[in-house]
Amino acid sequence: MSRFFAALFAMVSLLLVPAFTGAVEAIPPQDLPDLIQKRYETLKTFRADFTQELTNVASGEVEKREGKIWFRQPSQVRWETTAPEKELLVVGPKFAWDYIPDEELAIKYGVTALLDSKTILRFLSGQANIKEDFVVRTEWPGADEVRSRWGKDLTVLQLVPKEAEPGMVLAFVGVEPATGLLRQVMIVDFYGNGNEVKLSNVEIDVDLAKDMFSFTPPEGTQVEDNTQGL
Repeated sequence: MSRFFAALFAMVSLLLVPAFTGAVEAIPPQDLPDLIQKRYETLKTFRADFTQELTNVASGEVEKREGKIWFRQPSQVRWETTAPEKELLVVGPKFAWDYIPDEELAIKYGVTALLDSKTILRFLSGQANIKEDFVVRTEWPGADEVRSRWGKDLTVLQLVPKEAEPGMVLAFVGVEPATGLLRQVMIVDFYGNGNEVKLSNVEIDVDLAKDMFSFTPPEGTQVEDNTQGL
């Protein structure tokens, strides 16, 4: 799974967790998958700031990134990294783009083919069901280590994809048990590398312009068109 798809999964995982800010009782961990599904069904638009840490387990190096996310139903995403280098991921009605300005490179994907072929993108189409596509665990060997790292005030779920890909063999989500608000998500690939995302300044059901989810490569950009090969 490329950085493009890993980023999308992290973003979608964050979007799907319900934000019931008026709740006063802790949500039982076993009930969270159903609430995640319900949140997707009611979500219209979304925007937030994000921070991301990409960990290379072999070298121990950690790349930190930050930027903004916008989401609009049905299945439209804008993921804009602003630091340390710029990158733009756009999922529109028909095409998806990964644009790297410093490399003057834009990679084009067909959305329909991606939704059909990538389990992680089935969330964006509304086709996915978290309990059908993942094995959801509230306890597993090493759970205390994750809780210790993220804070004991979070309920941590482990998601094991039933159809794993090299770029995602595990995912973890950390949720505030009293609100159902997700604070962190981490994806682990086949090699043990981590992709962790945190959100802040979250706004739900805001007005977003349609042109935010379309992209035209600037003049002089090299375009890799993958729409014919999927």
